[in-house]
Amino acid sequence: MAVNINTVYTTVLYILNKEQRGYIPPAEFNSLAAQVQEEIFLSYFPDGNQLNRQNQQNTQNDTEFFNMFKNNAYKLYPFESSEVFTYNVANTAWIYAGAGTLYNIGEIISTYSTTNPQYDSITELVGKKDYTTITQSKLTSPTSQYPLAYLTNATIAPATSPEILLKISPKPDSVLVNCIQKPTAPIWGFTVGSLGQYVYSSAASTNFEVDIAEQTNLITGILKYAGVIVNDPTIIQSASAEAQKVEANEKS
Repeated sequence: MAVNINTVYTTVLYILNKEQRGYIPPAEFNSLAAQVQEEIFLSYFPDGNQLNRQNQQNTQNDTEFFNMFKNNAYKLYPFESSEVFTYNVANTAWIYAGAGTLYNIGEIISTYSTTNPQYDSITELVGKKDYTTITQSKLTSPTSQYPLAYLTNATIAPATSPEILLKISPKPDSVLVNCIQKPTAPIWGFTVGSLGQYVYSSAASTNFEVDIAEQTNLITGILKYAGVIVNDPTIIQSASAEAQKVEANEKS
């Protein structure tokens, strides 16, 4: 369940205005909201590694609703998707034709539909050096049952920034990849009222995509940055202390 952006914005404004500490206009709030959501999203990966080590050491609670590793993984579910990669002849590689929202890739399924029987093969992902070494050896050369891949990148028009490319050997007929997508930037949209005030518009807004459990972290994170904008160190200190308390409670 996503976090309603209007709930977060009104809470942030309430806390700031309670002590007459300033005001954050929508444009600034949207920038801070996107930054904080990105930080929370990126924190899932090192947190997951840390919690997984507890699993390996048998120190992780494994009750139905209190396994922190599973809870952390659950927060990533909204960002998972299965994406079809398309072949780019110029780069002899498979590319994701999305809108530049790809963050990371997981399991790769290479399909060899012209073989008999057809193979839907889990593809091993290695570094470029290992890929070169393995593919050049007759003994270890990849096959349609055991294909091999490595990641690279290139800027392909009309894109203006590098895109993830997959080099796969042998060349499959189609590729399906389990991906993690970046979260969409949140937007507090509005119309202008008769008195020139900002009136919340749900139709023009985009809610946070992180889980509802992150609502407190979003509010404290935005307040921390808001304290910098309004030049009030007490806001920064209070928000930072609250954020540390929440983080310690989640990881204890």
